[in-house]
Amino acid sequence: MSNATIARLRGSFAHWCTIALDLFFPPRCVGCRQAGSWLCDSCAQAVEPTSERICERCGRQQAERTACCPRCLHEPDGPIRFARAATQHQGPIRGGIHHLKYGRVTALAPLLARYLVAALERPPWPLLMRYVDGVTPVPLHDLRRRERGYNQAELLAQAFCEQAGLPFQPNWIRRQRMTHSQVGLNAQERKANVADAFRAEPLVQGRTVLLVDDVYTTGATLTACATAAMDAGATAVFALTLSAAQKFDDDPSGVDLDRAFAL
Repeated sequence: MSNATIARLRGSFAHWCTIALDLFFPPRCVGCRQAGSWLCDSCAQAVEPTSERICERCGRQQAERTACCPRCLHEPDGPIRFARAATQHQGPIRGGIHHLKYGRVTALAPLLARYLVAALERPPWPLLMRYVDGVTPVPLHDLRRRERGYNQAELLAQAFCEQAGLPFQPNWIRRQRMTHSQVGLNAQERKANVADAFRAEPLVQGRTVLLVDDVYTTGATLTACATAAMDAGATAVFALTLSAAQKFDDDPSGVDLDRAFAL
C-alpha cells in the first residue's frame, strides 16, 4: 500500500472519528470550555485585535508604530507589499487555531474567519481590496494534506471569501516539496526550510494576490509563497493572517517561537 493511500485512509478515518465524537461529546468553547458552541459569545467578544504598535509595511509588532521597521529597511524589495494579522495570538484565538489545526474541529473555520473579515474594515484594506484579483491560502503538501484530511489555512480562506464576497483561488500556489515542521526553528532556519518549497500557477500572471494563513510568526512561509507568486508574474502580493504573536521581532534570529505559540 502506497504512502499516499495510507495518508488518505488516515484522513478519512479521522474525519469520521470527529463526527462520532461530536455526536457523543457536544462542542465546548475553546476559550472558557462552556458547553454549547465552539466559541461562545463572551469569548468571541474578548478576542483582541492586533496592536497599533506595528510596522506599517510588514505588520510585525514593534516598540512603537513605525512606517518601516529595521527588517523592512534591510529587505526593501521583499515580495510582500503589505501584510497584517487580524488578532493577537492569545486567549480564545490561540485555542481556536490549535483546535482547528490539530484537533480537527473544522467547524471553527467560519467562526474564526469573521475576524479576517473584520480586519478588512481597517485602513488601508478598503483601498487595497479594490485591486485584489484572488484570495489563496498558504498550501500544504499533498501528502500532509491527505494525512490531516484538510488544510486549515484553506478552510479559513474559503470561509473568509464566502463571508466577504471575495474570489477564492485555492490552487494558485502549490507546495512542491515536503518541508519539516517550522515549530522549534528560529527565523533563519524557518526561511531555509521553506526556500523554493512553493510554485505558483501561470494564472497569477498580472494578478494581485491576497495570501491567507492562520498564524504570522516570522513571515518566512508567507514570504516564500509571495516569492513564488512574483516569480510567476504576479503584480503584487498582500498577506492577511488570523493571528500574530504579540512580540516576535526583537530578535529575528533566535526568537522563542515555541514559547510564543505554546498553549
